[in-house]
Amino acid sequence: MKQKDREKKLTGAQGFDAYYSNLFGERWQAIKNAFSLAPDYAEWKSGGEKSYFLDSASVRAAVSLPLENASDILDLCAAPGGKTLVLACNMGENAQLLSNERSPERKNRLLNTVRDCLPQEIQSRVQVICKDGAVMCRANESSFDAILLDAPCSSERHVLADEKYLSEWSPSRIKTLSMAQWALLSSAWRMLRAGGYLLYSTCALSPDENDCVIEKLLKKFDDAKLCEPKIALNYNEFTKSALPEYEKTQFGAHVLPDKANGAGPLYFCLLQKNH
Repeated sequence: MKQKDREKKLTGAQGFDAYYSNLFGERWQAIKNAFSLAPDYAEWKSGGEKSYFLDSASVRAAVSLPLENASDILDLCAAPGGKTLVLACNMGENAQLLSNERSPERKNRLLNTVRDCLPQEIQSRVQVICKDGAVMCRANESSFDAILLDAPCSSERHVLADEKYLSEWSPSRIKTLSMAQWALLSSAWRMLRAGGYLLYSTCALSPDENDCVIEKLLKKFDDAKLCEPKIALNYNEFTKSALPEYEKTQFGAHVLPDKANGAGPLYFCLLQKNH
């Protein structure tokens, strides 16, 4: 049996190591070691009763979504709510933010985040809902000027920290997740208005959940244009944390913890829909 085939059949901790060693080579050990460090959390102060702590790489991704002239904004997979706060603090005075979460339990966490962390004036323009983002496009085609899709993913940092999840790991999980990510991304694209921006992000390491999902979008929709993810939103007013640098990938950007003081992993890609 070829080495590659043997690795495909591996599951659990041994399979996990083999899979990511194949992706990152000698660097995998440094990434793995960085996972044992505390994440680089940024304290985000939105003006509400409480602060919110989120990975500084998540802030870096969220502030890449341009909101200038955006009146209708969507956070498609929004719980627990950190990126919703970043968007809400930066949207225009007449803009509305729809924050969606499919899981009822996680939707309640999102709702609490909005209530606890945002001032009332901004809260009044944030609506929290509980729907399946993969089918929301059926009733919301071309409805939003800006969309953030932080898709459910492998979240290897959490897998590695949990013996149960690590023992159950297999490469088929990545394939299943990438299919779900594509369903969400294609739905989000249909909900985006011409000229609007979409930011896709995950906390996954595998290209199958990152660049490969974007590549599929670029092949299917000829109105999709890649954009450089420059910092487009204000963050200095809300956090004292420095934002990490990213490494360029084929289509997007990746913050990896071994070279970002523990921040990430966080992949993000900015797209614009052509008129």
